[in-house]
Amino acid sequence: MEERVVYLETGSQDPFYNLAFEEYVLSSRREGDYLLLWQNDRTVVIGQNQNAEEEIHRAFVEEHGIRVVRRTTGGGAVYHDLGNLNYSFITGAGDAETLTMERFTRPVVKALQELGLRAESSGRNDILIEGRKVSGTAQRLLNGRILYHGTLLFDADPEMAAGALRVDSRKFRSKSAKSVRSRIGNIRAFLQEDMDMGSFWEYLKTALMGERMEPGRLTAEELEAVEALKRAKYDTWAWNFGCSPEYDMANKRYWDGGSLEVRVSVKDGRITDIGFWGDFLSRCPLDPLAEALRGCPFRGEDVAAVLERIPLSDYLGGIRKEEVLETMFHGCG
Repeated sequence: MEERVVYLETGSQDPFYNLAFEEYVLSSRREGDYLLLWQNDRTVVIGQNQNAEEEIHRAFVEEHGIRVVRRTTGGGAVYHDLGNLNYSFITGAGDAETLTMERFTRPVVKALQELGLRAESSGRNDILIEGRKVSGTAQRLLNGRILYHGTLLFDADPEMAAGALRVDSRKFRSKSAKSVRSRIGNIRAFLQEDMDMGSFWEYLKTALMGERMEPGRLTAEELEAVEALKRAKYDTWAWNFGCSPEYDMANKRYWDGGSLEVRVSVKDGRITDIGFWGDFLSRCPLDPLAEALRGCPFRGEDVAAVLERIPLSDYLGGIRKEEVLETMFHGCG
């Protein structure tokens, strides 16, 4: 008799909650096989070893209310919306020496092929249909258990994805893992017979588990633990941005008060060094301005609070606080 697979849904479209839910199941459910299907609404999910600032187009992300969250697996940044369906396999790792991505990729590829799609696995962790990437995957080992998860692009908004992940590569220098942008496609566009997301969700659930499915749920106490993990980890600036590797950022903008170039070094999410250059009409040496910002979290609201306490016109002439923040945190211009 085949092993039963416990099927769980998070009941949420909140990326901070969903990743906390997934981690809780991985770390606390020590026996058995699990499949989770879940969705995030308008989110950039970055890999564990990436610099969040380097992967997002901050102005676009803020304008469109797109959230940014760091996962605990490697790989590159991806955009999620309600046109994506995410899946997580959680099971015993077995012999780690023989563990391969293909073990988990194969059933997803087979499910897509049974819809009449020319799906195939490619490279380290991608699933393609007719040369277009429709799924990126990653995995994590923890105490003899393995999490393997991926996102399926079913009917995602390509313009939102392109806007959220578009960053000027001249602006940042770091040793963080960089995302490799691929030609992506939506599964729905390749279907011979159309289906909506609800139908695709039901199909995938059945295709991956069949008669082995055992509907499950977390207890009230477990859900409280998920909420606690969300608040303590995933819904924090310290995790999503503060955990970024050490990096340097440089940007230059032109304002009515003159040109302004800012160069910043950041470690553990905090400014370790900063310099300002340009043809603005300063009245004082800039050393006190730089000193006031050293140690400040590299986050707009924290930098703004420091600038509020400083007679900025003495240092930067006619360049206003909002323009300094725009230069530091938004795109090149």
